[in-house]
Amino acid sequence: MPYVVATLVLLGLMCLLNLLLTVGILRRMRAQPAGISEPPFVLRPGSAIGEFAVTTTAGEPLTLAGLDGTVAFFSADCAACHETLPDFLAYARAQGRDNVFAVFGGDEPDTVRALAEVAHVVTAELDGGPVAAAFRNTWTPALYVVADGRVTATAGRVHELPVPAGR
Repeated sequence: MPYVVATLVLLGLMCLLNLLLTVGILRRMRAQPAGISEPPFVLRPGSAIGEFAVTTTAGEPLTLAGLDGTVAFFSADCAACHETLPDFLAYARAQGRDNVFAVFGGDEPDTVRALAEVAHVVTAELDGGPVAAAFRNTWTPALYVVADGRVTATAGRVHELPVPAGR
């Protein structure tokens, strides 16, 4: 009988310890934001962008010197990119093709064609290629506003982008 009592006391203490750990974990989870609300940008507003040289799908050379406007990174295997794409296409039409650049990782010719109508498009491997390396970007969708070789704004969704003056 003493063994049964000792076992039940030990079991009760273990259950109490488990309950305390569970409460501690729940409190910590509540203190954290509910998921990632924005992409983890390495380059923040004011950061300089690295040098790169690529060719767009239209055969145009593109370097950092010729980059002013909005730069978007999309990926073929990204569900959020496909959800954001219609909003981005409307945004790009409003900004004008000369002010919008898109980097598309993966192989989706229809998406690349849709982007090419409203933006200068660079296709790349899923890692984003040299443009993603220059931005140190590893997340999609990722949107940057660029001026004079520096990032002026970042966003994960089109509605988070600043509205340009005069537009």
